[in-house]
Amino acid sequence: MKKLALFLSIAALTGCSSSEVLQTEATTGVTTITIGATPTPAGEILEYVKPLLLEQGIYLEIKEFTDYILPNIAVEEGDLDANFFQHIPYLTDFNENNGTDIVPVGKVLFAPLGIYPGKSTELEELKKGGVEIAIPNDTTNEARALALLEQLGIIEIDSSAGLSATPKDIISNPYDVSFIEIEAAQVPRIIQDVDFGVITGNYALDGGFTDLVLATEDSQSEFAILYGNVVATHSSNADNEAIKTLVDILQSQVTIDFINDTYNGAVLSVID
Repeated sequence: MKKLALFLSIAALTGCSSSEVLQTEATTGVTTITIGATPTPAGEILEYVKPLLLEQGIYLEIKEFTDYILPNIAVEEGDLDANFFQHIPYLTDFNENNGTDIVPVGKVLFAPLGIYPGKSTELEELKKGGVEIAIPNDTTNEARALALLEQLGIIEIDSSAGLSATPKDIISNPYDVSFIEIEAAQVPRIIQDVDFGVITGNYALDGGFTDLVLATEDSQSEFAILYGNVVATHSSNADNEAIKTLVDILQSQVTIDFINDTYNGAVLSVID
């Protein structure tokens, strides 16, 4: 009680809140790293490992983002030490299109992309023709969404399109499916206006959609490895020991167990 009273007195004299004083004491003499992440699941996993990092002398500050662009800009400009939300194909595409120099430093998880109901509730509706599907419009996730539909026998894609496939690369569309191409975060928000939506794993979790999923990518497929989400940092910061420790803990068995117990298959551990 005396210690708490001292904290409150300091807070009153300095204009700081008691929580700020407690945080200051907790971080005195330790290394602080600031990581950007989408709230679910990356942000939740980072919150879980936060006390484990503090045991190693590292204080983890988490900044939440709800889009895929600002976390990379913040790393490039030095406002974040690293981020945790994206897979390598997306990161590669972002670097090429924006002249950034961000590198992956450790693979952690795979959030399967899935098809979710909107105005239609059964996948059989797809084969009746003329349905409308909302898909992410960023290069890699759009190709991934189309590959899932191909996996289900709904469309056929030109094999030469690879990871850059768009609806223009569809060579067979027997059920006359039409596509609404929209930013990934917006798909859950418009899903009631279309027949189906293909939603990335983190946004499905964040929106509480996972119990409604109609089909997902195969957890044993090459996509689970290719699209594993990574911790990424600027190339000049790749040897940062605190970030390496973060990756080690994120890839540890205790974190794997947390992911498996918490997300029940909606998020999977994928380690290099």
